[in-house]
Amino acid sequence: MEKKFINPEGLVKPGYYTPAISVSGGRTIYIAGQVSQDAEGKLVGKGDLLAQTEQVYKNLGLALAGAGATFADVVKLNVYVVGFQPEHRAVLQSVREKHVSKEHPPASTLVGVQALATSAFLVEVEAVAVVG
Repeated sequence: MEKKFINPEGLVKPGYYTPAISVSGGRTIYIAGQVSQDAEGKLVGKGDLLAQTEQVYKNLGLALAGAGATFADVVKLNVYVVGFQPEHRAVLQSVREKHVSKEHPPASTLVGVQALATSAFLVEVEAVAVVG
């Protein structure tokens, strides 16, 4: 399996995500959007974006492991934040950088949304990973 992290000329080189990633071979894993619930389905971090984001990435790690992958295998992240404000980026980034590759960060999209599945959820993250 080969992953090629592409920063094409003419596009900004953001550093915290990669504009394009090409993968040949391997097995693709799609991780459904993870929210801030513990194993019993209880909300973690009511009203607290940082606490919820930490739980979301914990859940992503568990889902990846269950599928035989790690964060190093993630090639795409989609992040949805209720009522997104520019200052939320620092909170999200502080958690994300603990998990994703700094050398080869995944392609990524950040979207502000009006609501998620329940009014208590502030953030949801889905992932695509490829393992060899």
